[in-house]
Amino acid sequence: MSRRCELTGIGPMVGHNVSHSNVKTKRRFLPSLKTVKVASESLGQTFSLRISNAALRTLDYKGGLDAFIVKARDEKLSVAALRIKRQVKAKLAEQTAA
Repeated sequence: MSRRCELTGIGPMVGHNVSHSNVKTKRRFLPSLKTVKVASESLGQTFSLRISNAALRTLDYKGGLDAFIVKARDEKLSVAALRIKRQVKAKLAEQTAA
């Protein structure tokens, strides 16, 4: 399982540990990921996604999974999130046509 957020695409970053004597050694900064069940209001079901804590706060701010995922760029979304996005867009288009 990759260490990448399924909604924002945030992954590991590289940096240095710097000692008191200023010796630098390579290290990785891993994102804070959680497996969360997120509900889609338009589809009426929940999805289990591995997302960062920052993305979880953003979901609350934007008004839920549907509002966030419709506006998200496809390059940043995972395959599972793209599948959800297609389903949500189809359902919203169906509701506006009816």
